[in-house]
Amino acid sequence: MTLPSTHDVALAAERRSAARLLLAHPLVTSNGPHRDTFLLIRRHADWLAQRFQQVLGYRLLVEASYARLFKAGLGPGSGQRLQRPSTSTPFTPRTYAYLALALSVLVTAPEQLLLSQLVADITAAAVDAGIEVSDMGRQAERRTIAAALRQLVDWGAVVETEGHVAAVAEDQGGEALLSVDREIARAIVAGPLTISRDGADLVRRAADPGFGGPRTYVRRRLVETPVVYLDDLTDAEREWLRSRQRREAQAFSELLGLEAEIRAEGIALVDTDDELTDLRLPGTGTIAQAALLLAERLVDRLRPTDPGHPATGGRLVIGVPIPDALLPELIEELIEEYGRRSNWQRGLLEDPDALLAAVLDLLARMRLIAASGPVRADGHGLPDNYDDGAPHGRSVTDVFGARGQDRPSQKDGWVLLAAAARFAPTVATTPAPVPADSADHVTLESPR
Repeated sequence: MTLPSTHDVALAAERRSAARLLLAHPLVTSNGPHRDTFLLIRRHADWLAQRFQQVLGYRLLVEASYARLFKAGLGPGSGQRLQRPSTSTPFTPRTYAYLALALSVLVTAPEQLLLSQLVADITAAAVDAGIEVSDMGRQAERRTIAAALRQLVDWGAVVETEGHVAAVAEDQGGEALLSVDREIARAIVAGPLTISRDGADLVRRAADPGFGGPRTYVRRRLVETPVVYLDDLTDAEREWLRSRQRREAQAFSELLGLEAEIRAEGIALVDTDDELTDLRLPGTGTIAQAALLLAERLVDRLRPTDPGHPATGGRLVIGVPIPDALLPELIEELIEEYGRRSNWQRGLLEDPDALLAAVLDLLARMRLIAASGPVRADGHGLPDNYDDGAPHGRSVTDVFGARGQDRPSQKDGWVLLAAAARFAPTVATTPAPVPADSADHVTLESPR
């Protein structure tokens, strides 16, 4: 066996670093925070474009001043939302509306313009689009516009030449001089706008894997979500993954440095360097701490006693329904036991419902819980004319009822998912190979 040369090792490391950056930051500019790695993207542009197209069906555009990886969506309910950096609060629909209106203006804007002119053009674009604009004198409305413009600055579509876009939120209506990069503004939108009937149709069309079919969709879901459960996939997708999971694990390790954890319930790609995720658990702050504690208690209360795999005659358990009254009960327990004597946010302590909603939102985005309802294996959220059946004669794992829902068509509750057990380790005592008069040793096991 011939060992790789030093040059080959260095080449693979450069390409992996560039690919990882693009996956985490699909828009990279030459003068932005990742300017050093941008040089690697330029150096390996052809190889990266080919690999992203072959593996994930993503198009890569590399220009002199920026690189844009056009990532596709994953269907309804699978988006990764934008947040305000100052407060970490998610963009509201109105913030997204202002963001879209600003982009529509910037693609034909002059190279420089005043902040007040940009806001006036956005207002005019809203009128043309039939979108009602609230009173611009309201500070809340001005802050919403400022948040949208701040995002465009972060992307590099707008440069604050003099002053800051935050000036729009000032009581006296501050001013700023802005420079516009029309090329970047045009490259931001990735979905098929020209053929989409409305927003819902755009989400569905963006998620269509095209000629790649099950192969492309499964790979996208593996790299874009914390964990992929088997009932997140159609029959065709589960059959494809079952026959290739070891090979795919090796490919993702080489391309992106991700290690696959394969379980009966599904697969997760783990980033040992902890760089590619936009979510943290365990994490800091009231919501992250409460979420970790809640997951631990849910697993302790609801852990199934007889999980297994159909291939060995067992019962596949991907999720367990959470009783409606249990969540408020547990959040009150956590507030009493931890919140009142810890540095948890007072506003959330005084509003348990708001704390619970924020905690459930984080756990759902981490794929540790999910709303009750139909899943992809039931045909939910599939693109039009998508072939979801396994090839004739191929066997697939039966996932029917794997989440234990009596009413899978209803979305009025929550299901605890298998990966939550990773955050609730149990203590197991095993005899140590030492003389009988010595103490047993204790190990921690991550439950399945």
